[in-house]
Amino acid sequence: MISRSMLGGVWRYRGFIAGSVRREFQAKYRNSLLGAAWTILNPLAMIVVYTVIFSQVMGTRLQGSTGHFAYSIYLCAGVLTWGLFAEITSRGQNVFLENANLIKKLQFPRICLPIVVVLNALVNFAIIFGLFTVFLAISGSFPGWSFLALVPVLGVLVLFAIGLAMILGVLNVFFRDVGQFFAIVLQFWFWFTPVVYPATALPQDIRPLLAWNPMAAVVQACQGILLDGRLPHWKGLVPVTVLALLFCALGMHLFRKRAGEMVDEL
Repeated sequence: MISRSMLGGVWRYRGFIAGSVRREFQAKYRNSLLGAAWTILNPLAMIVVYTVIFSQVMGTRLQGSTGHFAYSIYLCAGVLTWGLFAEITSRGQNVFLENANLIKKLQFPRICLPIVVVLNALVNFAIIFGLFTVFLAISGSFPGWSFLALVPVLGVLVLFAIGLAMILGVLNVFFRDVGQFFAIVLQFWFWFTPVVYPATALPQDIRPLLAWNPMAAVVQACQGILLDGRLPHWKGLVPVTVLALLFCALGMHLFRKRAGEMVDEL
């Protein structure tokens, strides 16, 4: 999918990639009184709100789970997992448009731009998920060694998001409606994924349709690990893994084939 020359170009421009990630992180909190402290306050507020509202006020319970924070953990696991996917795809679909001036003025491997998007999303996710992990430990809900199973699951998610983002990013340069359309699709996709509700809440005749939702398997795997300490059903992740590889291959093919035309179109 990625040629040796492309990898070499990325390595030579590693300073550009690292600098871009750092500048974007700093720009997010520039001219704010608390600065980078917002990276902790925002996710901390989200975790507190979910915990207080759903565990204390609403008293929501999950079928088969008796823990006091069961629904809060379930919800945070789903929202954080989906948030990583949504950030990579939403930012990735516009990455070439947003950096049009940079692409026109400078000569550098264009593949660096999607890499910057992914790294930024991973930095944001690491901060939020790190706080969530601290909450799990403090509340006595840490899942144990099964926590390590999140690494391959999240790896599949990132791979799937990268492939989809690359396809959308290239297409969006030539057909600007793609970005608008995907924003709508993403909203429906979110509600068709068991993030805020368990799959058992769906009618019996609709549940089989979740098998056609690649994000459902990933989100449910993360929720199972974090809520019950349950290892994922690895075979259930095979379809989304295959789809992720296909999307990455297609995305790289479109990128290599249309890279020159993108400059003229921008």
